[in-house]
Amino acid sequence: MNNPIKSGRLRISLLSAVAVGLAIASMVAVSGVATAASSPRVVKATRPLEKGLKAFVIPKNLGNSYFTTSDSVKTGGALLALRQLGELGTETSGTAATPSSQIPAIEGAITKGANILIVSATDPDALCPTLKGAMARGVTVVTYDSDAPACRDLWIEQATSQGIGDIEVDIIAKEMGDAGQLAIVSAAPTATNQNAWIVYMKQELKKYPKIQLVKIVYGMDDTATSTTVTEGLLTAYPNLKGIISPTTVGIAAAAAVLDTAKYRGVVHLTGLGTPLAMKKYVLDGTCPEFALWNPAYLGYLAAYAAVNYASGVITNAVGQSFVAGKLGKYTVGPDQTILLGSPFIFNKSNISDFNF
Repeated sequence: MNNPIKSGRLRISLLSAVAVGLAIASMVAVSGVATAASSPRVVKATRPLEKGLKAFVIPKNLGNSYFTTSDSVKTGGALLALRQLGELGTETSGTAATPSSQIPAIEGAITKGANILIVSATDPDALCPTLKGAMARGVTVVTYDSDAPACRDLWIEQATSQGIGDIEVDIIAKEMGDAGQLAIVSAAPTATNQNAWIVYMKQELKKYPKIQLVKIVYGMDDTATSTTVTEGLLTAYPNLKGIISPTTVGIAAAAAVLDTAKYRGVVHLTGLGTPLAMKKYVLDGTCPEFALWNPAYLGYLAAYAAVNYASGVITNAVGQSFVAGKLGKYTVGPDQTILLGSPFIFNKSNISDFNF
């Protein structure tokens, strides 16, 4: 499989408006307030990584194809990295992408003696008391995919929020001919990553004054709900010309709704998706282009960062670096953030090259 991170850098270099670097001031939109750091740590660069650590990978919800890719051994995600490092890795969460479903899984992991929690936060405010309690007990807390800025040691960011927001707007503007009504099908209203991207979408939309953002709706990372809210948009806005869905569940659901002669090529679609889920819709023209990163690499990087931190090999200070296995060297940036790479655009020319 082609490396979408390296290939993405080549593609992104052609789009200066969405060029992304290591963490910059715009990360405030994702990181918010300063992270509540755990106790000062001593770096043990000459010491090997700890073995046998109990690491729990806790996505927003189970049964979500995006997180299956980011977490599983089969796809080369977080659990594979933990296995390679000699740790005890377990994936656990609720079935709904809500804090009430996710928090019991976090509490259960702590009760089972977790050394590491790798969490995609459904709601940072709701999760923080539990995560802060874990940190107070010496548990390493690393967030990936969706941050909880005030209650983690490290944040593994898939790409800068501005880069993601900009690229989605630029794709849809091209499809819409730079004019018309636009809607957004997001995940949950509390999802930090979604909200940060939408902030930058709104800023980027100022470049296209003839595009009108008419509505933001929430599919809750649930296929049925995402389908319903998409259908509702089409009813409420009969002249709707474009939809952005920055969630892999939402974009696939929206594509299924738009995959008819009535809407295909009339209501344009882009967002963040996975190649296997979106291949049909790319090839038939329902969604000609969408963006993402490699979610398996995101989980893999999160696991390596967590183990390095828990072992005392790195702290979360700016400039600390480590080698993340096959992905190479990474460095901690501002706000305890480690950046995976640049967004990558999937279209007819490359969609068949990927298998996740």
